[in-house]
Amino acid sequence: MSGHSKWHNIMHKKGAADAARSGLFTKLAREITMAAKLGDPNPDNNPRLRLAIFNARKNSMPNDNIKRAIEKSQGANAENYTVVRYEGYGPGNVPIIVEAMTDNPRRTVPEVRSIFAKNGGNMGEEGSVAFLFTKAGVIYYPLTVVKNEDAMTMAIMEAGADDLEISEDGYIVKTKPEDFMQVQKALSDKLGEPEKAELTWLPNMPMDLDDDTYAKLEKLVDLLDDNDDVQKVITAAE
Repeated sequence: MSGHSKWHNIMHKKGAADAARSGLFTKLAREITMAAKLGDPNPDNNPRLRLAIFNARKNSMPNDNIKRAIEKSQGANAENYTVVRYEGYGPGNVPIIVEAMTDNPRRTVPEVRSIFAKNGGNMGEEGSVAFLFTKAGVIYYPLTVVKNEDAMTMAIMEAGADDLEISEDGYIVKTKPEDFMQVQKALSDKLGEPEKAELTWLPNMPMDLDDDTYAKLEKLVDLLDDNDDVQKVITAAE
């Protein structure tokens, strides 16, 4: 959730408790394992796995954990996870997309539905809010990565990106999903690794909320995030 700063939406919370970080590592490892299982265990030949490893390292996940997650994918007893998307509305009628990875959708669906219902939200059917968002690749760099805005504009044009947004916190580069990996590589070769890179959903009409509604929405998002099967929560809040 973006809150009052779009940069807040993409930077993980600093100083998270050990338990929360442990939960994050579990989710990152699950994505690595599934990416390696569904494709090549060599990240050079598997864009999804390469992105999963990139995000794991950006969140300070130890290399040993990453290695074990890849090795787990090659074992005979590797878990089978289903990628699912839940949609609904939160406080203030804010559209929400929840991306999850579960080994038991029959368990996860009622858990997610209950979190919505108990916290001022309402979970709908798949497709009920997705049309209010656009799937995109998003890459984030700090303002210090280049000398000025013109230099960044030139860099993203050469890389083949679609759009550049600038805030007081940094540069936000947007791409089509199918162009995401090649644009990320081109920018990394030229500018170094970004702060973060992800395939996500961008709201077509971001909503500005009052403080009370925002606080209620933030509580709902935090509770959804705490669910072991939930990988990502995206809202239309500004």
